[in-house]
Amino acid sequence: MKSEAKEILEAVKDGGMSVEEALLRLKTEPYEDIGYAKVDLHRGVRQGISEVIYGAGKTPEQIIGIMDSMKRNGQERILITRLSAEAAEAIARKHPITYREEAGIGFAGTPPVPDGIGRIVVATGGTSDIPVAEEAALTAEFLGNQVTRLYDVGVAGLHRLLDHKEEIMGASVIVAIAGMEGALASVIGGLADCPVIAVPTSVGYGASFHGLSALLSMLNSCASGVSVVNIDNGFGGGYLASMINHMEGKDK
Repeated sequence: MKSEAKEILEAVKDGGMSVEEALLRLKTEPYEDIGYAKVDLHRGVRQGISEVIYGAGKTPEQIIGIMDSMKRNGQERILITRLSAEAAEAIARKHPITYREEAGIGFAGTPPVPDGIGRIVVATGGTSDIPVAEEAALTAEFLGNQVTRLYDVGVAGLHRLLDHKEEIMGASVIVAIAGMEGALASVIGGLADCPVIAVPTSVGYGASFHGLSALLSMLNSCASGVSVVNIDNGFGGGYLASMINHMEGKDK
């Protein structure tokens, strides 16, 4: 995914934008202070991905105000995570959004045409992990990636995972999502030749400690190339997978 700054510079090079217009775009205020939030307007320039709204703990009115600021400054594609159905309904009265209740994801605008270097696989140990997985998968799709979902392929029935060796070995990034003992990430890490992002979930019985046991298992994986994000952080897993899937060579 090209950063906004790179797109601006390429437009100047190709004659589609004047130097003055480019300078104005780059000099625009880096954030807008709306009282209860300082909306980061330059994140797309710095990171290639514009700011995402974390919905938990915000009122619908606050989210609407943040969206107003983003849209005022030219951001039409907006992702909102950890969004309740009630808040989504209130927001939709002001800004049209698509809402996916299982993942707690809302977004305005149309996801881009996938332009990653390959395909992201999102796999879960069990059906109970799907809400976290959908947060990861929808985030990755919103950021311009092709996503393959492999759900309920945990190690309690290893043959289910092995039936998908082609998808696993053909992926550019894999997000492995599991609770209980979190073994799925290690097994996938031993099969794949690409980065594996492990997402522990809070699924499990008492001694799973709300995902802590899966987190520690994943951190102690003996498979090389496995990294770990926080418990139930599907967004973080999907976001990081997108960044990896959009890596470009950089001149030294």
